[in-house]
Amino acid sequence: MGFEFAETMAGTVTWDADPKVRHPFKFEITAHADSTRAHLKDGKVIVRGVVTAPPRADGADCEGTMTIRPIGQKIIRYELAFVGDDGKAYEVVGQKDISYRKLLYSWTHLPLDILDEDHRRVGVAATTFDLSHGWRFFRSFKRV
Repeated sequence: MGFEFAETMAGTVTWDADPKVRHPFKFEITAHADSTRAHLKDGKVIVRGVVTAPPRADGADCEGTMTIRPIGQKIIRYELAFVGDDGKAYEVVGQKDISYRKLLYSWTHLPLDILDEDHRRVGVAATTFDLSHGWRFFRSFKRV
């Protein structure tokens, strides 16, 4: 038996080519693990969803992995790949470093790098989990 949940992180993105301008940024994903036992071994779940990162992506499908290890490694890591509106491949990579001294902040804030197909950084994003969506987040958890 596995599990599934949905998460939205939103904030701003600044592209390295135009560092003075901030654009809205958001990803909405569904995380899925076929087996709770397999998840407990490596902490990885498959994620699919949508990335909005103007002007490069206006609702681009994304997929990747999320590593959920908040106790042992004290991390939640996101790696999402998408193809931008310009036809180029991008990857969104970031990690929540869980701190028990700053528990709420470390669970709700996610810094991200956006990489191009050559793994060069082309932008940075700062995102947060909106606590007003907390009930919706907890209700999204399902056994599958």
